[in-house]
Amino acid sequence: MRTGFLGLDIGSISTKAVIIDKNNNIIADKYIWTEGNPVNAVKIIIEYFRNRVQDINIISTGTTGSARKLIGVMLNANVVKNEITAHAVGTLSVYPDVKTIFEIGGQDSKLILIDNGIVVDYAMNTLCAAGTGSFLTSQAKRLGIDVEDIGPIALTSDNPTKIAARCTVFAESDLVHKAQIGHKKEDIIAGLCMAVVSNYLNNVGKGKTIKPPIVFQGGVSKNTGVVKAFEKATGEKIVVDANSHLMGALGAAILSKRCASEQPFDFNITDIVFRTEGDECKKCSNNCEIICFYKNDIMVDAWGNRCANGDLMHK
Repeated sequence: MRTGFLGLDIGSISTKAVIIDKNNNIIADKYIWTEGNPVNAVKIIIEYFRNRVQDINIISTGTTGSARKLIGVMLNANVVKNEITAHAVGTLSVYPDVKTIFEIGGQDSKLILIDNGIVVDYAMNTLCAAGTGSFLTSQAKRLGIDVEDIGPIALTSDNPTKIAARCTVFAESDLVHKAQIGHKKEDIIAGLCMAVVSNYLNNVGKGKTIKPPIVFQGGVSKNTGVVKAFEKATGEKIVVDANSHLMGALGAAILSKRCASEQPFDFNITDIVFRTEGDECKKCSNNCEIICFYKNDIMVDAWGNRCANGDLMHK
């Protein structure tokens, strides 16, 4: 039986998972929509793996992404790491000479600067949706096209329409205005791609020194229109890996491998009932919201407290 290491990247829009071997090769992967329920999304992924990797003995698990803490507790993960670390480790395993990582997901975006294999600076944007995948998805619906068609259509434009990129509200109103005065749909779509890039570079990349090689990842990296816009804006070749959407999960798996427990993964996790409840601690002026996580009605972890008064697990 082969040995495997599991990594999961649980985001607000999508959940990604990979199983790697001892040489960091991806031997199984899955990408699904989170749909506001990370626990259920992970259960679907684990069930998918259970039916397809019966010859693999998973001995460690790592989680990253916005729901990394929750799913880390659920799966008893060896490693729970932030997205910056996970994406950097995953990317460096494939592109050891990378100096800049662009990452654009459904709800946020990141910029990671690397020097000699070490993260030396980073930036994140979680405030403005104009530079994320959700913005492109909403505008695709407004234009009556599938979001997957944005890239191919954008590449047919010779004169991209200039779309205000300061924020989602300005961009949407400007898009409607440009459509009403007769701009071609392909030019507007190309302009949207340019707007995403402009927003990203002016917000996330503000004050940062971007050096090649540049690797672009996250779901938006699959949009060829945005890739072309990045190349035009930076004057550099943008590298997009076939597994660009899985780099966070790959990094989590690699990190878990470094401290593998040698305990086989329990695929029966899909049969367990998990639930989360929020409770406000009123024992001091902080009024912390305590997140309580239950496994078959037994509280297995709680977090969110800023002082000992709200420490529910050690009372």
